[in-house]
Amino acid sequence: MAPDVTTSGEQLLQTSPVFRVADVEAAAEYYRDRLGFSYTRFWGEPPSFCLPSRDGVHVALELAHESDDVRPNGADGHGWDAYIWVADADALFAEYEDAGASIRDEPTVKEAYGMKEFTVSDLDGYVLAFGEDVE
Repeated sequence: MAPDVTTSGEQLLQTSPVFRVADVEAAAEYYRDRLGFSYTRFWGEPPSFCLPSRDGVHVALELAHESDDVRPNGADGHGWDAYIWVADADALFAEYEDAGASIRDEPTVKEAYGMKEFTVSDLDGYVLAFGEDVE
């Protein structure tokens, strides 16, 4: 899952948001079924961790021990929990809409910084923004 550090020569290789979720299996299935991610396994019994990925983007899902541990930034309607750059925002939006993802905002060009963005929510209220550079 991690990039090959022996050949890159770079120190910073990837980042992944870590989302504390109420149910790791349900969250992973949402990422798989609605957002096109895949995963190979769960850790722990009952499952307490999963690392769904798509196109080299990972989202770490960790079981919340208390309901107060689930704290999305975007729950207030103003923030995001992850920003993911994409090649074609319209095509990805259509895919997510067809898959029944929880759409928050349709693709909109943000003139101030030249991105076309849309947002979705996951089962626990985490907000993922997807943006295409249109400049």
